[in-house]
Amino acid sequence: MGLIKAGIGALGGVMADQWKEFFYCDSLENDVLMVKGSKRVGGRSSNTKGSDNVISNGSGIAVADGQCMIIVEQGKIVEVCAEPGEFTYDSSTEPSIFSGKLGDTIKETFKTIGKRFTYGGDTGKDQRVYYFNTKEILDNKFGTPNPFMFEVANKRLGLFRSVQVRCNGIYSYRITDPLLFYTKIAGNVGDEYRR
Repeated sequence: MGLIKAGIGALGGVMADQWKEFFYCDSLENDVLMVKGSKRVGGRSSNTKGSDNVISNGSGIAVADGQCMIIVEQGKIVEVCAEPGEFTYDSSTEPSIFSGKLGDTIKETFKTIGKRFTYGGDTGKDQRVYYFNTKEILDNKFGTPNPFMFEVANKRLGLFRSVQVRCNGIYSYRITDPLLFYTKIAGNVGDEYRR
């Protein structure tokens, strides 16, 4: 019975993932540095049963001004785009009968059904889209809550004095290397990474 369930799950899952997806990211607030992209699925969409972390070949990904997009597959960064506009993901490991030559994509689809069967009907894949806020993040305040003591010494005059020092100000920053930010700081977040 388990083999039949795995076969039905593999066939149904591959068929549901044939549709091309469209990923987008709403405007990012100043305190959001990285967010996971979301699939656009509307009321008229037929792509309601596809896997969450599968990106079919030929899918479109919108990139806005002040954003950078990366695609992570099995934990490895495979694509990067920082140019505003639509990015077409045409090197996915998940085939779509709606992208490429029909005969080739049908063969690849049957291979994928076989691979999914070995995973009990599941994908055995994890593909994600992440967006980074590359705009300058303004009005970041810093300062000491209380003054701290600082020893000032002039050995020539033999003068030693304690003074209270307090500092505060405003600074700005921006993410200039999203790949480094992803690998060293943010990593694999579920929804968003805030400052």
